[in-house]
Amino acid sequence: MISKTTPTKVIRRFAIALTLILTGATSMTNPAIAQVQTASSTTTGVMVILTVKPGITREQVMAVMPAEIRETVQLYLNGKIREWYSRGDGRGAIFLVDARDVAEAHAVMEGLPLARQNLIDHEYIAVGPLMPLRLLMGNPERQQ
Repeated sequence: MISKTTPTKVIRRFAIALTLILTGATSMTNPAIAQVQTASSTTTGVMVILTVKPGITREQVMAVMPAEIRETVQLYLNGKIREWYSRGDGRGAIFLVDARDVAEAHAVMEGLPLARQNLIDHEYIAVGPLMPLRLLMGNPERQQ
């Protein structure tokens, strides 16, 4: 059975989507709001963007790759790396590390061979639940 979407439902969905977008956009453009949200958010992992340093050759990287792969797989099997991807530009990888904060993820990543040999740069981004979704829940403390 195909259900019809009424104009009221369409408007309601649009209003919710617009609220989520505007809330996210405000927090991204207003550092004060972004800082408050970051401080109150729950970190559930850290995205680590690995980039081969300028001037490092493919040969230098490939010489270390067998050890890098073995140690990275071991981190995955130990539950430290949740997901891993190749960068589309071919200049590195992106890992989603199971860590409570950036410091913990940094300790994990700095132990890998490419980092020990100073061949790559890392960018760390703490991630967690999408903050604007809390708007859909209203005030959970008040509802309990």
